[in-house]
Amino acid sequence: MVKNLQSGSGWRLGCDRAASEFQGLVGGDDWAIELTAAEFADFCRLATQLAATMAAMSAALSDQERLTCEQETSRIWLEAEGYADRYSLRFILLTGRRGEGGWAVAATKQLLQALANSNFFEAE
Repeated sequence: MVKNLQSGSGWRLGCDRAASEFQGLVGGDDWAIELTAAEFADFCRLATQLAATMAAMSAALSDQERLTCEQETSRIWLEAEGYADRYSLRFILLTGRRGEGGWAVAATKQLLQALANSNFFEAE
């Protein structure tokens, strides 16, 4: 059971540093996958970077222009797709047991706000 769990409509994020193998959790309303500490750290970092990139692109695009931005490490791939101020987010695990998931626009916005206001790996 994840100790530090945050959730909203269509999203879940959690962390349990005491867990032996899978310390992170990402999910939606009806799905979830546990991540290793390294995968979860990569997820948090890349999602934050994608949010910053999408925000930076808003000045260069018209309101009707859609874009897709990707980030990846050796462990995980993330993609933001949509408009600079509203977009979906999805990921694919690239190692081990594999897995993928994603969030709709409204859930992505809330998930990114939770990431910005939390440090899941601080002392619990």
